[in-house]
Amino acid sequence: MMLITLSAFSQQKLPKKERKKQLEEAKASRFFIEGQRFLMQEDFDRAYFYFQKAREITPNEGAINFKIAEILLRANRIDNAMEYGMKAVESNPENKYYNLVMAEAFTKQNEPLKAAEILENLMANTEENQNYILDLASLYLQAGEFDKGLDALDRAEEYYGMAEQLTVQKQRIYLRKNDLKSAIKEGEKLIDSQPGNSQYVLNLVEILFNNGRTDQAIALIQKSLNNYPQQPELQLAAYALYKEKSEIDIAEELIKEAFSNPDLDGEIVAQAFADILQEVKTDRRDRLLDELENKMLLNLPNDPNVLTVLGDRKFFGNDREKAIELYKKSIEIDPANAPVLQGIITSMFEKGKDFDQIEKYTILAVDEFPEKAEFWFFDGTAKLALKKGDEALASLLKSREINGGKNKQLDLLAKGQLGDAFHLSGKKDEAFDAYEAVLKENPEDEHVLNNYAYYLSLEKKNLDKAKSMSSQLVNKFPKNATYLDTHAWVLFQLKDYEGAKKYMELALEHDESPSGVMWEHYGDILYHLGNRNDALSYWKKAEGGDETSEVLIKKIKDRKYYD
Repeated sequence: MMLITLSAFSQQKLPKKERKKQLEEAKASRFFIEGQRFLMQEDFDRAYFYFQKAREITPNEGAINFKIAEILLRANRIDNAMEYGMKAVESNPENKYYNLVMAEAFTKQNEPLKAAEILENLMANTEENQNYILDLASLYLQAGEFDKGLDALDRAEEYYGMAEQLTVQKQRIYLRKNDLKSAIKEGEKLIDSQPGNSQYVLNLVEILFNNGRTDQAIALIQKSLNNYPQQPELQLAAYALYKEKSEIDIAEELIKEAFSNPDLDGEIVAQAFADILQEVKTDRRDRLLDELENKMLLNLPNDPNVLTVLGDRKFFGNDREKAIELYKKSIEIDPANAPVLQGIITSMFEKGKDFDQIEKYTILAVDEFPEKAEFWFFDGTAKLALKKGDEALASLLKSREINGGKNKQLDLLAKGQLGDAFHLSGKKDEAFDAYEAVLKENPEDEHVLNNYAYYLSLEKKNLDKAKSMSSQLVNKFPKNATYLDTHAWVLFQLKDYEGAKKYMELALEHDESPSGVMWEHYGDILYHLGNRNDALSYWKKAEGGDETSEVLIKKIKDRKYYD
């Protein structure tokens, strides 16, 4: 109690000016704490507001100026940041963090040497700041001061020890200085620091080869293989070098030996195989590929990269069935391969059947790559073939949304398929609008001309327009059964039964396996020409076929045409 009384008494005795100063400092402290709280929440505008309020009270406080400088740097207001950063440094020149914010500001202002000077001073003062040595090296390189950069990298190597990152950086500098000897020496030092590390050998081999020292590169590989034989990556590198020297027999033995090693990564194996596959086809090339294929299947039978490249070989050899089988196996293991998925889907579409299976892969494709417009287009097309109108619409609209008009060809194709999907979903006006939109951009779009004409004929509307479109197609493609069938049906609706008969017979002649609806249409035409017995015969032939009408059975039963 006595202490409280004395304390209160002593406060009362403080001069008014001093009391006001204490209150102001407390207020500034509260503002600073609020600013720090908002900064931690990444609410930078509010943080800036409170730090500025604190600075109004204590304008020379280093911590406040430092925090404001940080926020301004984040907003790329470099000049303003430097003003506050300098104030912070003036308040405490030894503060590491105040100096670092200035170094960052100079770097962003493209003044790397001024930033480097700050780091040099920090590192000169204490051992604990040596971890900034790599930043220092980067600044010197940015400024084009290669000798100082090399010196900084040497110091970094003393601090951190031998490291690939440092060696590669030094080699780049020496090569820019046309000092190949020093670049090679650095590579040899790295190799000696970790004997048996094939990547370090490969890095130096690349430098030697790119500078015309193929024999020296081969000697380096052979030396490493003599000490550590199980390095298939080096055998592949030697294969490429001997091939470059046209010493094919030695090269082929090396690649066979590399492929015999089960530890060789599947992606590397597949790429090497693919490179040979791209070469001009010869008997020798094919014999080598046969041997390498056997080794891959023995060592890596379930590697997706291997299965894919073997599929490529079958594809290039026109064995599409086997290629698709291998691609499918690859996708089962690794579905995140867009080119393989697209290869499977497009090849299956070319066959024009098994749409349930195609849809399985289009669904997988949009799940794995939802950002790819072409996969949504394929999915919509597959669903359209399966008569899933609303689902097809959703996928095709998604394709157009993602594409955003960037791929004009894809956009036109999607618009055409949208017309089909709208029609399938009973939205006939929207379907015809979609067809019109396509024809406005491409008046010769065959898919749209055919389907638009056919659907108009089914609606018995705008038949002259339908005839114009279907005539355009049969004149251009006189042996296309689908277009001939459409034209025949347009003529039928125009009551030109002789013309319809002529074109339907041509359609049947040029179709290896006519659909049920084509036989039904032919029966309908014959019925209207008075050949009722023949009409009945073709109706019966259509029974059980594809896309026949709902009244076909009634036609057969009553021996009479129904619209």
